[in-house]
Amino acid sequence: MSFEQFLFYTFAAVLLMAAIRVVTSRNPVHAALYLVLAFFSSSALWMMLEAEFLAITLVLVYVGAVMVLFLFVVMMLDINVAESRTQFAAYLPVGAVVALLVLAEMSMMIYYRFGSDRVAPPVRHDAEYSNTHALGELLYTQYVYAFEIAAVVLLVAIVAAIALTMRRRPGTKHQNITEQVMVKREDRVRLVSMQAEKRQ
Repeated sequence: MSFEQFLFYTFAAVLLMAAIRVVTSRNPVHAALYLVLAFFSSSALWMMLEAEFLAITLVLVYVGAVMVLFLFVVMMLDINVAESRTQFAAYLPVGAVVALLVLAEMSMMIYYRFGSDRVAPPVRHDAEYSNTHALGELLYTQYVYAFEIAAVVLLVAIVAAIALTMRRRPGTKHQNITEQVMVKREDRVRLVSMQAEKRQ
């Protein structure tokens, strides 16, 4: 076994263990931290496949931004762990069926589509090869329409999320920023002239 194969199996084992702990961990904070470990292991595997741009994007975007946000949200929310454990048994049959279906699909895909007799080994590139340049050239030439459609879909999703969260709810207090900015001194402070009284 070569050193490259040893690294691959090591990172793959860590990734599999972290993915299992994400699902089986009872503490949501621990599950989020195991998901961070899974992201790091996946980025290491992508680095070995010469996909440096995807590896660094996974670390910067998902670990650096999305997972930190998830972790803050999980820590700020008051999650009732006991109630979630009681609901775990109710959804266990559905989860088991979905897990078996996903395992069957993955097994069929690996058996019928992959293998040394069906897929050629990856091509080795020289030191001057840039994965980012190749990915950008392919993305903005062959898949430019799909890329633009995905950007429009994400923009619509952002606008929809803002519209759903910024709606007026009855019984809540809101600030009118325009009235606060346009307020004058006379509206806030009133000077009253009073005669002084002398007490004996």
